Amino acid sequence: MDSMLTAPRPDEEIISHSRARRAAWGSFVGAVVDWFDFLLYGITAALVFNSEFFPQIDPAMGTLAAFATFGVGFLFRPLGGIVFGHFGDRLGRKRMLMMTVWIMGIATACIGILPSFATIGWWAPALLVTLRAIQGFAVGGEWGGAALLAVESAPSGKKAFYSSGIQMGYGVGLLLATGLVSLISNLTTDAQFMSWGWRLPFLFSVVLVLGALWVRNGMEESVEFERAQEEQPKEAKKRLPVFEALFRHPGAFLKIILLRLCELLTMYIVTAFALNYSTHNLGMSRELFLNIGLLVGGISCLTIPLFAWFADRYGRRRIYITGALVGALSAFPFFMALEARSIAGIVIFSLLLANIAHDMVVCVQQPMFTEMFGAGYRYSGAGVGYQVASVVGGGFTPFIAAALLNFSGGEWHSVAIYLMAGCVLSALTAMFMKTAKPH
Repeated sequence: MDSMLTAPRPDEEIISHSRARRAAWGSFVGAVVDWFDFLLYGITAALVFNSEFFPQIDPAMGTLAAFATFGVGFLFRPLGGIVFGHFGDRLGRKRMLMMTVWIMGIATACIGILPSFATIGWWAPALLVTLRAIQGFAVGGEWGGAALLAVESAPSGKKAFYSSGIQMGYGVGLLLATGLVSLISNLTTDAQFMSWGWRLPFLFSVVLVLGALWVRNGMEESVEFERAQEEQPKEAKKRLPVFEALFRHPGAFLKIILLRLCELLTMYIVTAFALNYSTHNLGMSRELFLNIGLLVGGISCLTIPLFAWFADRYGRRRIYITGALVGALSAFPFFMALEARSIAGIVIFSLLLANIAHDMVVCVQQPMFTEMFGAGYRYSGAGVGYQVASVVGGGFTPFIAAALLNFSGGEWHSVAIYLMAGCVLSALTAMFMKTAKPH
C-alpha cells in the first residue's frame, strides 16, 4: 500500500524527465559559452596581445606577459567558486548560473572593444588583466552550479550521462573559439586581423550569451535543493556554506584535487606543454598540435557522453580507474613517440591521453564530486574544491613540466614520470575512497 502511495504518477515522471532535460541543456550551453570565452583569450593572447597591449617591452617578454594574464583567470576561479557557491547554496543554483553567463559575456565583449596600448597607454594592459580576472571569477562559479543542477535534476541511474554535457562544453567551446579565429584569420589580411579582426570573436560572444540565457531561463530549480532548504533548520544556515563543507567533509577537498590530477595533467600536457616542447625542442610544426587540439575537442563530444553512459551502467569508479590507468600507461609511449617524431604515434597516444584517459575520468566527476557534500552546502564544497584543483593541477602544470625539463637538462623522462605519477595517484584515490553508489 505504501509503495502505491509513494510511486510517481506517469505525468510526474514526464515532468521530472522534462526538468532533467532542460537542466542538462542549460548546463551544457552555459559551459559552452564560458569555455568559448575563457579559451578564446588563450588563443588570441599568442597571436595579438603581446603587440597590442604590451608593445613597450621585449617581444619575448610581451608574450610571457600576455600568457601571465591568461594565468590570472585561474587564480580568480576559486574566488568565484566561494562567492557563487555561497549564494548558490543560499538562493539557488539557477540564479547564480544566469549571473555567471552574464558576467562572462560582458567581460568578454569588453575585451573586444578595449582600446590598445597605442590609444590609452598602460591603462590597456591594466584593464585587460582586470577583465581576465572577471572571466576567471565567472568560470569559477559556473562548474559547481551547472554540475549540481544537472546532477540533482537527473533521473535515477543516469546522473553521469545527464551531467556529462558540462564537460562536453569544453570541447565545443574549444572548437568554436579555434574555428572562429581561424575563419576570420583566413578572411582578413594580417594587418586587418591585427587591427580589428581579432576583436570579432569576442563580440560574437554576445550572441552565444543571449542563446544561453534563453535556454537557462527555461530551467527550474532542482527539487533536491528546494527540499534541502525546507528541511534545513534556520540556525544551521548561519554558518557560511564553504565552512560547513570544510567542517563536515575536510578530506573531500584533498580527494577532489587528487582525483583531478589525471584529468588536468593529461589535457594540459597534451594541449599546452607538448605544443611548446615539440616546436622549441624538437623543431616540429606548431600546426600539428593545434590540429590535434581540434581533433581532441571534436572527438570529446562523442566520447564523454558515451563513457558517462557506460559509467551509469557499469559503475563510475570502474570507468574512472580504467581511464586513470590508461593515462599512466600512455605517459612514456607518448614522449617516446614525440622523441621519435612519429606523427602516427603522437596522434595515437595524444588521443589515448586526451580522449580516453581524460574523458573517462571527467565524465563521472559531476556526480562523484557533488555527492561528497550535503545538498545545503555542496555548491560551495564541490565548486571550491574543483576550482582549487584547477589552480594546483591545471594552471601550474605547463610551468612544472617546463621546470622539470630544464632541471633535467632537456630530458623528457622526468615529465613523463610526473604525468604517470599524477594518473596513478588519481587511480589509487578512486580505488580506496568510499563513494556513493550511482542512483
